[in-house]
Amino acid sequence: MDLNPPPGENYANPRICFFHVLFKAGALAFYILSALFFDSFVIIFVVTVLLSALDFWVVKNVSGRILVGLRWWNEIDDDGESVWKFECLDQESLARMNKKDSWLFWWTLYLTAVIWIFFGIFSLIRFQADYLLVVGVCLTLSIANIVGFTKCRKVTSILSGLCDAKKQIQQFASQTIANRFSSTIQSAFSAV
Repeated sequence: MDLNPPPGENYANPRICFFHVLFKAGALAFYILSALFFDSFVIIFVVTVLLSALDFWVVKNVSGRILVGLRWWNEIDDDGESVWKFECLDQESLARMNKKDSWLFWWTLYLTAVIWIFFGIFSLIRFQADYLLVVGVCLTLSIANIVGFTKCRKVTSILSGLCDAKKQIQQFASQTIANRFSSTIQSAFSAV
């Protein structure tokens, strides 16, 4: 991944980008600043986890679809097994996705998890098990989106390779059949 956003390109979906960042920043800012304004751990826990849950939902259901063209979910089948489901736009649409939107999506997704890990280490060092619980919930939600979208991106790239191979085989088969047909027709007319 490139550290710098693509130059000369504006965000194609600025509102979606705003909300993609808003709940992440809100949860982190509230967690950091809440100790200055609230004495109640319950308020800190509820508001921080609520903002993190809103971020999880927005990323999974809105910004993932619009900014990078990916969608994932997990189902439990009849045997009780967990089954991952993935959706993505076709390759032509993915190629037209805005690079700056994609850059923002992936970097904020990973950076948020890194910041929560940092806060978790800080809570461990200070022996604050209650705040470690808040960080654990928020980190779990962040990592769930990272795992889901990373798996979705990998499956998408594998499937696009298979689709390309299938298209090449179909083109080869149709070209071979066309060549055989034309040579048969030419030999039929040359014999007459």
